[in-house]
Amino acid sequence: MEIAELLKEAVQKNASDLHIIANAPPVFRINGELVVSEEHPLMKAEETKKFIYGFLSDSQKIAFEEKKELDFSLNIPKVTRFRVNVHMQRGNVEAALRVVPLNIPALEELNLPEIVKELINRPNGLIIVTGPTGMGKTTTLASMVDRINQENKYLIITVEDPIEYIHTNKQGVVKQREVGSDTLSFANALKYTLRQDPDVISVGEMRDLETIATALTAAETGHLVLTTLHTPDAPQTIDRIIDVFPPYQQQQIKIQLSGCLQAIISQVLLPRADREGRILATEILIATSAIRALIREQRTEQIPSSIQTGAQFGMQSMDKCLKELYQKGLISYETAISQAKNPLDFKKM
Repeated sequence: MEIAELLKEAVQKNASDLHIIANAPPVFRINGELVVSEEHPLMKAEETKKFIYGFLSDSQKIAFEEKKELDFSLNIPKVTRFRVNVHMQRGNVEAALRVVPLNIPALEELNLPEIVKELINRPNGLIIVTGPTGMGKTTTLASMVDRINQENKYLIITVEDPIEYIHTNKQGVVKQREVGSDTLSFANALKYTLRQDPDVISVGEMRDLETIATALTAAETGHLVLTTLHTPDAPQTIDRIIDVFPPYQQQQIKIQLSGCLQAIISQVLLPRADREGRILATEILIATSAIRALIREQRTEQIPSSIQTGAQFGMQSMDKCLKELYQKGLISYETAISQAKNPLDFKKM
């Protein structure tokens, strides 16, 4: 079994992920569900290690053996790109490979609200895309960068770990920096990015205090900053950002965040009811003056009600989005109710 053949099969099956596991056949994730391959036999632990090491370079093997973790991207010509994570599990070498389409989808294809097109034309500030892992945050970020690149003569710098979608220069210029090969860390890259004349900065993920602090500073100083966090909704995103700082800094961060935040886009991918595949459901928080006041005072428990009453500003609650998707026949009632923030209110809607 060759890795190129297995990855080509993953693409043909429309899988989002491929898992290579010791003492098991390959496992695909299709439409959000794990499917064990029936075409391939299980691989013993020694075979799994040999198979995975077969597509690693010598330097990658050394790095993996030192750290027991490895992230990189893999390009299979005429197939597509893959984001690869190699790791240890009970002493065995295993891998998870995420399919990355060659073409960056347009914002319209992703079922994102119209307000997103207006948000990415703002001259500065912070836009955060949130949601659980595997819910398309990287794709949304890439689509936003691509639209900016199409419509503006901007210098756009991305910091990614690893680089997934490949951008080409259109109206703008896009520089893509990969953590590990082009820079040592997100925080280090962001620090020096501010000296590279960017108009727009895209940060793959705000992982730590230093990265968050630098992203806030960049958003404050005239740059549009796009980034992601693994948080389920806007209130928890705001709390996460504030709470990562020590208590003596938190008041300053509340003021900083309230001043530079433009929007939080929270998203989940749900199984479609009308055909195979998944569809995006989103919650949109727009930083109005009222929302900024709630952030300064960290009264995040009041944010959901502000989202519900903020439709005139482009805000949208997750429950409203689920209701619309259900009424259009795009998702089932069971899917909608399982994702609803307030199931009892949702039933009344």
